[in-house]
Amino acid sequence: MSRFIALWLSLPLGLLCACSMAAEAESNYVDLWQLQQEARGADPRVLKAQAQVRSGEGRQREALGRMLPQLNANGSVNRSRRDDDLSRTEYNGKRAALALNQVIYDPQSWRSYQKYAELAQQSQFESTNAQVVSSIDLSERYFSVLAAEDELSLVRNELEATRHNLKRVESLYKKQMVLVTDPLDVQARVDTLEADEIEAANKVAISREAISELVGRDVQEPLKRISDNPAFSPPAEAESYWVQIALESNPALQAREHSVNAADAAIREAKAGHLPRLGLNLTAQRSDIGYEGTLTPRSDNFVASLDLQVPLYSGGSTSAKVVASEGDKEAAQQDLEALRRQIVKETRSAYIGITAGLSRIKAARRALESAEKSRLATEKAYQYGVKNATDVLDSVKNEFSARRDLYQSQYKFVTSLLVLHRWSGRLSDVDIRRANDWLVAPI
Repeated sequence: MSRFIALWLSLPLGLLCACSMAAEAESNYVDLWQLQQEARGADPRVLKAQAQVRSGEGRQREALGRMLPQLNANGSVNRSRRDDDLSRTEYNGKRAALALNQVIYDPQSWRSYQKYAELAQQSQFESTNAQVVSSIDLSERYFSVLAAEDELSLVRNELEATRHNLKRVESLYKKQMVLVTDPLDVQARVDTLEADEIEAANKVAISREAISELVGRDVQEPLKRISDNPAFSPPAEAESYWVQIALESNPALQAREHSVNAADAAIREAKAGHLPRLGLNLTAQRSDIGYEGTLTPRSDNFVASLDLQVPLYSGGSTSAKVVASEGDKEAAQQDLEALRRQIVKETRSAYIGITAGLSRIKAARRALESAEKSRLATEKAYQYGVKNATDVLDSVKNEFSARRDLYQSQYKFVTSLLVLHRWSGRLSDVDIRRANDWLVAPI
């Protein structure tokens, strides 16, 4: 430890200050993982889904409770007065009873429990899907902020370069070395870029508000950005693998499957309205109150009974409920099929986007290199009178456009990778952290 302290004290003061400033700057930045952690406890969609899980579990327990023993106790104390032609009598009376009811055969209650069990499972998968959707939504909004800030930065850089060219063109015009249209063209481009700068700044503010909406606070900290040379790589598995996994593991699809199962249980519950019910009743009573409140000797009564209920006719309501439940099941099946097709489409689209994204990034890098060389060549040619001011403006614009395309292709690749994991049902903290590892604080 002493050697470490001695080494630290021997470092130049400037280096120590630089390290301290770098660490402080690093701490001021927020990244995707930090915002994900905040959104999990603040996104209303996630909190609502968690509340629905608790509601589903409660309803399932309620349905189970209707099939368990029901124990009730009641008692009464009264003061009675009896008048007749010969006398008036006042007396106290007491009655206490304990009743136990147990369902022996009640298919409607059992099928109702099965329905709520399926609905509870549905809410569990919907909660998982809500967390996944929130993560993807935040990721897309995060990279939208980066794209908007890139746009603003590039517009400002292009504006600065164009203003520099304007001064140079005006100097050449004073020497009568360029046409009068050259400074006018450059000035028009400056005016356009100034308007673009205002629009780009508005986009940055709006995109940041989108993140603030999810995390529940005003997000004004600088965001970490993708490093210069991120180690992007395509998925190792084939497209068919991801489609198969998506159909097996997607939480939204599993929630819809439980919705169909719940609808099927609701049909069986409705049909059980035609079936008999059998219950056991045990009653114990102690009382000294007789008929019409008369005083009688205390007595203990114990009763055991079997109650059989056989539905005969309910006005057609039971049959109507069956028809309605069958319609609900068909609607749930159609929702399931629609989601299954959407999952296949979105999974394939995300996979194609990833494979094409890597090629797009490589092409964008080459295009940027070519645009930089073209801009330098055009500026030199302009100095020799071979090119005009419009050519210089176009070359500058093409360079910044190529840089913008490179940034956006990187963002699209990352979001496509996360979307692929989302639809496959395998989006986890590991995937979010992997994407977060590509983000660094700008130097």
